[in-house]
Formats: sequence, structure tokens, C-alpha cells
Amino acid sequence: MQKPKEELVFANGLISKRRDTAPDYVLVNQSIQVDDFITFLKKHDKNGWVNLETRKSANGNIYTIVDSWQPKAKETGQAQKHDI
Repeated sequence: MQKPKEELVFANGLISKRRDTAPDYVLVNQSIQVDDFITFLKKHDKNGWVNLETRKSANGNIYTIVDSWQPKAKETGQAQKHDI
């Protein structure tokens, strides 16, 4: 069974690039358009945090998205006892 394709939410107001001339220790250069990025952050705020993930596409472009990963809810010990 195929995993459903995730919906990517791009970080509005944030541009991530890698300069060809950058030294090896510089992973990515980022530019922020302050007003757009603040609006984006407020829209995606979860308890004062916005988790982002910077990726490289198959054709080599670098982009940043909202990291939407959520831990799975743990079942309580009582719920497991009733299932047995």
C-alpha cells in the first residue's frame, strides 16, 4: 500500500538557497522577508513554535516547508488491558 502523499506547506517569506561558491561549512543561505515571514509564523504557530524542514528536491532546488510530523498518541495501560 502506498503512503499518502503529504501536503507541503511552504515557508512563505523565507528563501533558502545554496551558493555554488559557499564554503563547505555553509549548508544553506536564507533570506527572510520580515512582514511575510511573521504572518506565516503567526498562522502556523503551535504553542509558540513553528517547526520547519529544509529539503533538496530531486532537481537540486532547496526549499523549506512546515514540518508537520506529530508523534503518535500513546495508548494507556488500561486501554491495552481491556483489549486482551
